[in-house]
Amino acid sequence: MAGRVLCVALALAALAGALGETRYEKFLRQHVDNPRTSTLAEHRYCETMLARRRVTAPGRPCKPSNTFVHAPARDLVAACSQAPDPATGFHSTPSAVSLTACRLRGGDTRPPCAYRARQAQHHVRVACRDGLPVHLAGTYAAPQ
Repeated sequence: MAGRVLCVALALAALAGALGETRYEKFLRQHVDNPRTSTLAEHRYCETMLARRRVTAPGRPCKPSNTFVHAPARDLVAACSQAPDPATGFHSTPSAVSLTACRLRGGDTRPPCAYRARQAQHHVRVACRDGLPVHLAGTYAAPQ
């Protein structure tokens, strides 16, 4: 199992390198959709966007979850200038942003991938490198 995970990780890293993508560009491709893309079948937003953005593809396992942020990239870059959380080291957006959280439906991890979409207004946690977001670590609702 560990060998398979390593092979998949190396293949994905090679693909990103082959595409000439920086980690920030990969982050944008996988997580930023501003303004939110309209799809012909709105209930298929996640499947459409994950395929269009090359997050899922035939022959690769379905990604268990992915979040698309419907805010300008500059809002996520601005999070990197916020002080990191001392416990996690992640940076958070100062205000809640619109997003769509996609979660894999059912237990099958092989394509075709079926997702459940949930829209929310949440803060976004990111890992930053050189002042740019490179990993979406999670989201959380604003404290009440």
